[in-house]
Amino acid sequence: MPANISLKSRSHSGHLRPHEYTSYAPLGALVLIAGILLSLLTVSSFASASPPPQSSSIALSGIMPGSPPSTAASITYPANLQTIANSPVSVSGSCPSTTLVEIYKNNIFAGAVPCSSNGTYSLKVDLLYGQNTLTAVDYNNLNQAGPTSQPVSITYNVQTPVQSLLQNINFSSTQLIVETDAIYRGVLPNQQFYVPIKIIGGVAPFALNVNWGDNTNQVIPSSSNTTVNASHVYKQPGIYKIVIQASDSQQRVAFLQVAAIVNGQPALGIGATGASNNSSGITNKLLVLWPLYACVATLVVSFWMGEKREKHVLEDALKPVPHLGPTPHPTH
Repeated sequence: MPANISLKSRSHSGHLRPHEYTSYAPLGALVLIAGILLSLLTVSSFASASPPPQSSSIALSGIMPGSPPSTAASITYPANLQTIANSPVSVSGSCPSTTLVEIYKNNIFAGAVPCSSNGTYSLKVDLLYGQNTLTAVDYNNLNQAGPTSQPVSITYNVQTPVQSLLQNINFSSTQLIVETDAIYRGVLPNQQFYVPIKIIGGVAPFALNVNWGDNTNQVIPSSSNTTVNASHVYKQPGIYKIVIQASDSQQRVAFLQVAAIVNGQPALGIGATGASNNSSGITNKLLVLWPLYACVATLVVSFWMGEKREKHVLEDALKPVPHLGPTPHPTH
């Protein structure tokens, strides 16, 4: 070390250095704002999850029963006592709008179609060999039946001179018939829709081709005369035309056209379930945010109180100690 350099200890000045890098005022303001926002979120969550009940009040929704249709549907084609050479035949007529028209042949359900806005209907009906008595019944949206139309008697004459058609018909056994109950039933989108299809007559095995009316086809095999439960899921609400065609081992063909009503309302409880799931998600987040907020607030307060205490201790240590008595004189 050079001789002209000397080290001397510097005495403490006794003044506290200000906190240059720690500012508790903005930090406390941030903690306070976060607490207010978290409190508002908590109140909002509980308010949406548990709405305040109203005494002596209840909310119900439904459809009040009304009167059944008073006007009967009519059959304008085919005409009464007409002879038909081909089956199925297009049956048409007039009907009250917003109703569903069901056609029966010899009291057997033969098909259903909604009435159009101009008050007419048309659908294809598979005929029985020989005489067929056709009737029409219109139904309202509550599935209440109106009056039965005037019967129309027609004859399905299979003795047609067209040889190609004769080759496809086997008269040695019973006619093939496909039957189902009325399809005027409500179903919601994305729910399973079932159609029971009964196969009558014919010679096994059978094949069912179901056109669901939404560009979807389903082929169902059957080994005996039985009832087949076809099922489908519609994605969109609306009125769909279902065409069912059956065939047997003797190349007989049976035909049936029905209607499916897919409602547009959401399923019961979907809205409540969605709200419950949303509230549950917010509640789960609050269970994490509140403890985290408490920890941060506790840390800020602890550091602030710690520094305050440290400042007081340091100030007390730097204060001069008072003398309790006179200063003794030095003894020589």
